[in-house]
Amino acid sequence: MRAESFKAVLKKTVGYRYLLHVPEGVAYEPRKRWPLLLFLHGIGERGRAPWTVAKNGPPRLLAARTKRRGAFRRHSDAAADRLAENFIVVSPQCPPGEVWDSDTLLALIDEVSARQRIDARRVYLTGLSMGGFGSWALAARNPERFAAVVPVCGGGLPLGIVSLNPRKKAALRHLPFWVFHGAKDRIVPLAASEGMVGALKEAGVKRVKFTIYPDAGHDSWTETYANLKLYEWLLGQRR
Repeated sequence: MRAESFKAVLKKTVGYRYLLHVPEGVAYEPRKRWPLLLFLHGIGERGRAPWTVAKNGPPRLLAARTKRRGAFRRHSDAAADRLAENFIVVSPQCPPGEVWDSDTLLALIDEVSARQRIDARRVYLTGLSMGGFGSWALAARNPERFAAVVPVCGGGLPLGIVSLNPRKKAALRHLPFWVFHGAKDRIVPLAASEGMVGALKEAGVKRVKFTIYPDAGHDSWTETYANLKLYEWLLGQRR
């Protein structure tokens, strides 16, 4: 028996269908650079019909806002207004049977940034359930790309955070997180977020907010994304 090595160059074509929201102000402020919010949906929205993504999260707020203009206003409208007026929002759709792929997501950010006037210092990442897992994974691999991360009822590998190489860990220490989870979640247990938050603190990340909804089950995202304070907090973060 002997040790051998192997090298190969692999080429692949990647891509996602996605929903894109661009604030009206982009057309009137040609010199302004805009924050980008990347939203990753949960497992139930996988498919090949991108409007399915508007079932939850920021795209749901944006779609409902469009329908309600001039009609009765709801408590979440202030959050929807702040989101719609201040963020370019990209909501990709994960294909059937797949999970979020970090390389493809980074390529999507690069593509949108090349076509839109994105402020590279204000790229934000959020996702729910499967998208929460995707957010943790993408942020851990590429902390230098984001200004803030908001994982909702997700989880990941705490060891992957603690064992990052020194350069990645240094970038991670400067990245703020706001983590959300329901205490009664039976699909993704609260411990999944607790483990990741603990790993962040062990890695030296100082700016970590952790919101636990004591009576919420798996759906901790409706209240989270309807919260005006979330978008105000995001707008205050930059690399």
